[in-house]
Amino acid sequence: MIRFTWLQARTQTAVLFVALAIIAIATVITGPHLVHLYNANIASCTAHGNCDAATATFLRNDRTLRLWLGILVIVVPGIIGIFWGAPLVARELESGTYRLAWTQSVTRTRWLAVKLAVVGAISMAVTGLLSLIVTWWASPLDTVNANRLSPSMFDQRGVVAVGYVAFAFALGVTAGVVTRRTLPAMAVTLVGFTVVRVAVIHWIRPRFIAPLHRIVALDAMPMGFGSSNSGAMTLHPDPPNIPGAWIYSTRIVDRAGHAFTSAELQRTCPNIGATLRPPPAPIAGNGVRSEVTVGAKDALRECVAKVGTKFHAVVTYQPAKNYWALQWFELALFLTAALVLCGVCFWWVRRRLA
Repeated sequence: MIRFTWLQARTQTAVLFVALAIIAIATVITGPHLVHLYNANIASCTAHGNCDAATATFLRNDRTLRLWLGILVIVVPGIIGIFWGAPLVARELESGTYRLAWTQSVTRTRWLAVKLAVVGAISMAVTGLLSLIVTWWASPLDTVNANRLSPSMFDQRGVVAVGYVAFAFALGVTAGVVTRRTLPAMAVTLVGFTVVRVAVIHWIRPRFIAPLHRIVALDAMPMGFGSSNSGAMTLHPDPPNIPGAWIYSTRIVDRAGHAFTSAELQRTCPNIGATLRPPPAPIAGNGVRSEVTVGAKDALRECVAKVGTKFHAVVTYQPAKNYWALQWFELALFLTAALVLCGVCFWWVRRRLA
């Protein structure tokens, strides 16, 4: 049964490993160059305490390759779930070939277990190697960028991709077992995997570990002015520079924790809206544009100083030190979900399939 399952999956496995080998060659060729640039520019500028220009120049290297490598790590688990997981059982249920296996002294449990183990292990191995290659190649860039906790980068590094592919594969197999049709199973896998990933990013991952809070005086923060979600004009503090942190929110509150409102802004700075109103549009024909009201920056600074006597900013964030803890938590979450789905598959095959 193991040999038969391998024969069924060997072509697609070969294609994936060839693609992985091409990616590995590309990263081996370009990776040492990135390390050399880091040592020659970033490491030397650190001693002088001025790395802004060197950092900006360094981060522009291999931007296209970095973009596509990140996209691959994100989409490969879903592709494997759709094109490997969904047809794995659904194709045999559609064609009826599963009956031949069951009449050859192969139990339903063994038949499904071998398929899940062999193809699932290959899927996790390919994705894990891809994530490892990308994490190694991008390590100089990540050292400079130092923002691995950001949602866009977190999914492209570390060990979480292994959990993603395990879940996507198990979801595809489960969809195929239940629907008994390949195309509907592929559609269910695509939608289900996307919904779960979005839900984890926005609602579950931020709650794995309780975030930290930092209180910052308003006059110590860059400040913007504009409309809020409700459409009212208010102050908008920029997030502070916390190296490597994932900042959830930056809110203005008073000592009792009450949020700063636009009504409070109008009471404290009644003329701020008129002072900071945007300039009119260019006059047709001559391209002349009025300048921003003279003293706008001073007016905003004065307003912030007044508001700061009663209010302060509260920054809610996840510190950089929790990166690996969040990686392992999310990996465990998706592996557990994959095991639950595999259990559903076994129950369905044993109890519901005729």
